[in-house]
Amino acid sequence: MNGKSKFNAASSPWIASIGLFVFWELAVRLFSVPEYILPTPSASFVAIWQFREAIWMHAVQTMLTTMGGFIIAVAFGVVMGAAVGSSQMIYSAANPILIGFNSVPKIAVVPVLVMWFGIGTIPAVLTAFLISFFPIVANVATGLATLEPELRDVLRSLGASRLDILIKVGFPRSLPYFFTSLKVAVTLAFVGSVMSETVASNVGMGYLMMSASSKFNIPLVFAGLLVIAAMGIAMYGIFSVVEQRSTRWAVRGARSA
Repeated sequence: MNGKSKFNAASSPWIASIGLFVFWELAVRLFSVPEYILPTPSASFVAIWQFREAIWMHAVQTMLTTMGGFIIAVAFGVVMGAAVGSSQMIYSAANPILIGFNSVPKIAVVPVLVMWFGIGTIPAVLTAFLISFFPIVANVATGLATLEPELRDVLRSLGASRLDILIKVGFPRSLPYFFTSLKVAVTLAFVGSVMSETVASNVGMGYLMMSASSKFNIPLVFAGLLVIAAMGIAMYGIFSVVEQRSTRWAVRGARSA
């Protein structure tokens, strides 16, 4: 990748984002959309600055609950994915259960979590975990299951045990799938934690937006949405960098960089 291509790749997200905000601003002003329906992005950024201390406090809470649920999801997802991907019997037994569980809207689980653990941080952490572990399980299992049978036979003929094949060949081969799932899961974890905070918490970005909407402070609601989006993009970017450094051999265009 030459210098011009690198510049285009680095600048295109900023250009697209600025273009979206400009279009949003012009559309709201052109059609005179009331602020209580759709505020302009400039009003939302003003709200971010005006309520920066409250937003910071609630954003830190949301980040902590999201990361708590996400870390649990990674640990559980890797173990479950390894079991499902390395054993046809476990795959057949667990696959319908996992699909059925993933089909359940997680917002329907929040009241149950509130009854079990009360209002607060724990339901948000568990909701983030429940909504984000499935992509990790599915991708790790897929990475392990796509190991060629011929390669397994060759390794076994050379004396490798099933555990050796899993650790030394299976897990490295599944790393691209694993990191892809992390980027999806971390954004879903934000969805889960904010969703729980809107109905079962007195702190966090979800609670802040619900409180703002009850006071018809719509610019603050959109400010919260922008902050959540920024946190999601930041975490996605971090895992993209880790992915590129850990699986450079599998990232498109890495060799030419």
